[in-house]
Amino acid sequence: MEKKEQEVRLMKGNEAIAEAAVRCGCDGYFGYPITPQSEIRETLMDIEPWNSTGMVVLQAESETASINMVYGGAGCGKKVMTSSSSPGMSLMQEGVSYIAAAELPCVMVNVMRGGPGLGTIQPSQADYFQSVKGGGHGDYKLITLAPASVQEMADFMDLAFELAFKYRTPALILADGVIGQMMEKVALPPYKKRLTNEEIAEKYPWATLGKPDGRERNVITSLCLDPAEMEKINTHLQAKYREIEEREVRFENFMCEDADYVIVAFGSTARISQKAVELARAEGLKVGLIRPITLYPFPTKEIQRLAGTVKGFLTVELSAGQMVEDVRLAVNGKVPVEFYGRLGGMVPSPDEALEAIRKMKNL
Repeated sequence: MEKKEQEVRLMKGNEAIAEAAVRCGCDGYFGYPITPQSEIRETLMDIEPWNSTGMVVLQAESETASINMVYGGAGCGKKVMTSSSSPGMSLMQEGVSYIAAAELPCVMVNVMRGGPGLGTIQPSQADYFQSVKGGGHGDYKLITLAPASVQEMADFMDLAFELAFKYRTPALILADGVIGQMMEKVALPPYKKRLTNEEIAEKYPWATLGKPDGRERNVITSLCLDPAEMEKINTHLQAKYREIEEREVRFENFMCEDADYVIVAFGSTARISQKAVELARAEGLKVGLIRPITLYPFPTKEIQRLAGTVKGFLTVELSAGQMVEDVRLAVNGKVPVEFYGRLGGMVPSPDEALEAIRKMKNL
């Protein structure tokens, strides 16, 4: 199916993810239902893309099964994905580590809910450590995109696949429950053609589908029993991550040019913080906002630059304070870095963020 016209619809963030996945040429979705992301699979079942594009949509028996299905599909050079929410992502971590070690591209979507444990179905951003630092074992990173709107949920689907295949690494769309459940107008992307097996073998000679010259198929594995060879693999991975950090940093600045204080926030808290900035400006406080779009790679250099001109930073998070650690590392003690957060699914108001800025100003 190839349709060039752009469609505009009113839809949830989760629905936008599903629509965009079909349109960007995804070959397979493997997942398991969990609130607040279940609409992704439900929307795919409603769309029935197996009849239009040939995309496979399968509800696995568990999150552990779904990530291993992704592992298999990714090894074939296919565009494959999964989605879950916080406890479900925890169950996937071993498979994620295997995929990262095997250098396979795939896309994961985590619509975060409050924890720890089974927690609540209300929104959270407390999976930052798990996602950005690589929640499984070993030294690996995940390219992590943090949408702050329903439109970005749609836009980041194709971008995530593009980056995953460019660097042969898993990419994660990390949204909180607010963005997954809220409804906004979305301009959906046009359809892309899925690659044939022959095209995959030609374009991705590392895939298990084989090589165009007829040589034996590749073997995909994360196992290496020789420590010297394992060190070489890790050194190669670290070099790749440094390249990603140099080339793929994305962020958005809002009113930072003359700011005395800068809020750092992502996802729904960035929207809340932008309103707090506007309220602060109305009462004469020079406040700006930096919104990391990539949580990994993190906009460290931009925060370092701003640290030379501002009096302090405030991170606003739906957690006990996780991203604040990366901001403090970037600032390196040049100016104060404070934190304001709500826990367990509670969402702060712009007035709460503004009050945190007032308190910081008076320190």
